[in-house]
Amino acid sequence: MVTIRVPCSTANLGPGFDALGLALDISMTARLDDSAPVDAGHPAQVAFGAGGGTGPLSITTKIPPGKGLGYSGASCVVGFAAAAHQQNLTVDRDEIFARAAKLEGHPDNVAPSVYGGFVVTAAQRAIRVPCSLDVDVLVWIPPGETATRSSRATLPSRVPFEDAVFNVGRASLMVAAMATGNLQALSDACADRLHQPARLASSPDSATTIEAALNAGAVSAWLSGSGPTVAMMVESANIDRVRSSLPDHGHSKIVSIDASGLTVTA
Repeated sequence: MVTIRVPCSTANLGPGFDALGLALDISMTARLDDSAPVDAGHPAQVAFGAGGGTGPLSITTKIPPGKGLGYSGASCVVGFAAAAHQQNLTVDRDEIFARAAKLEGHPDNVAPSVYGGFVVTAAQRAIRVPCSLDVDVLVWIPPGETATRSSRATLPSRVPFEDAVFNVGRASLMVAAMATGNLQALSDACADRLHQPARLASSPDSATTIEAALNAGAVSAWLSGSGPTVAMMVESANIDRVRSSLPDHGHSKIVSIDASGLTVTA
């Protein structure tokens, strides 16, 4: 039995709105059988059909939907990959990325699930940037959900010039810090003025969590995707202190950066 596996993603990483994404080792798997079939409207089944796949598609996932961890993006990736495999086509990552990004609509969600690691997306391109980080990744997942469409509706149609300049600098610093492992720069790089202020106003628990994590010693913390999950990077020596600072009404999980991305195994 062939299994197609993809990791989840945490997107934006603070200032990298619609451009930066990181793969985490919370996975979704697909099989060409009916052991756990998804309904026709599931994004994996939609992608499977759009890619020419036929018959039942079984999905097993540890990625929670509606939490800002790239559930729909991962679903599109496994669907297109399953369709390619069923038709005895090469499961080409670049082709899977292009098709999944077009269907899902958010390349920064899709790219980490395809390529793994830290990925920059723009101009219909996705480039994986080597990471040199010695940190743990901690995610805090509250009980509520966020719909991406309604979350984006809260964002301003225009921003001040100085805020745009601020984010260009911080997003560039984020890429450099991730590539070089500069934790001090990474701490400064997670600041954002484009999307998080509006989204956090609608998700005060997530805002409180970011502040608490940074005060407790997290290297960086950001709203994962459109939220409400908060993702943070923490040095191992501080993980217990940061974890204990998080609100009790959510649950936290220590995860790793997934370097593999899309995999197909027999």
